[in-house]
Amino acid sequence: MSTEIGETKNEIEKKVKSERDHIGEYEESDKCPECGGIKLIRDYERAELVCEKCGLVIDGDFIDTGPDWRAFDSEERNKKMRVGAPMDIMTHDKGLSTNIGTGTRDSNGNSISSNKKTKFYRLRKWHRQSKFSDSKERDLALALGELNRMASQLNIPKSVSEDASMIYRKIAEKGLVKGRSIEAMVGSVLYISCRQNKIPRTLDEISDSARVSRKEIGRAYRYIASELGIMLQPAKPEEYVPRFCSQLGLTNKVQFKAEEILKQASEKELTSGRDPTSIAAAGIYIASVKCGEKRSQKKVANAASTTEVTVRNRYQELCEELNIEMNVN
Repeated sequence: MSTEIGETKNEIEKKVKSERDHIGEYEESDKCPECGGIKLIRDYERAELVCEKCGLVIDGDFIDTGPDWRAFDSEERNKKMRVGAPMDIMTHDKGLSTNIGTGTRDSNGNSISSNKKTKFYRLRKWHRQSKFSDSKERDLALALGELNRMASQLNIPKSVSEDASMIYRKIAEKGLVKGRSIEAMVGSVLYISCRQNKIPRTLDEISDSARVSRKEIGRAYRYIASELGIMLQPAKPEEYVPRFCSQLGLTNKVQFKAEEILKQASEKELTSGRDPTSIAAAGIYIASVKCGEKRSQKKVANAASTTEVTVRNRYQELCEELNIEMNVN
């Protein structure tokens, strides 16, 4: 009896192997054995591999790896999915931990008793306390929460804040955060990520959001850059133009004109050694006047977080060096 079973198992294994080899042969060659056609249709609903030219069913045992249910819109698809959310690097545990809900009703919609409410309250409390295995993990959760808050306040895209969280995880693993302000370190990694993704934010903006001084942010930034070997190119004035124009309610025409002016200034090396935000503000002011959408120097200076005097000096320099005539009434 055992011999027959063994022989049957061997036969099945040989058959499966031959079928795999058979399927693999067609997948590798991608040619019809009948007419030599190379256009093969893979019908996963019927589990068939069909030649488009002659209609030959080359294989009829395809394995359907799709779901065993149908959905007709994204909402229905999300309801029927049996997998959890993807990993989130913006949380200390990457979103892989569980949470005890705060609802007061059971699965049938009935209210739970007061004894069970007390029990679940204690469970939630113990669960929160057991989430962090040590002080490092607790500090990481605190830092990433602060990072989320700052990114939301500064309207920074999620991809940029995720890059910042990866940088923070690196410095936390190397022990560079110990003895330093978490707010300053979070602000510096966010500043680095914004610069790397060409969505720059000024040190003043980062400082206001982090609630620490600009000097402290700059010191932490230089420390992280030297320890991780990060080399950042100086920010270009053109990178600030879209955001400043949006704040001032200017059209794309003004934005393109400002970028053109700043490009000419860069070619003549008028931007080197100057604050890029002030140069960008000067270019926007000139473009707004030229395009008939004039904004006052005070409004432009406020949008760029600089002073009217700086904007006036920079725009006069650009006009003089680029031979731009301004009719400011």
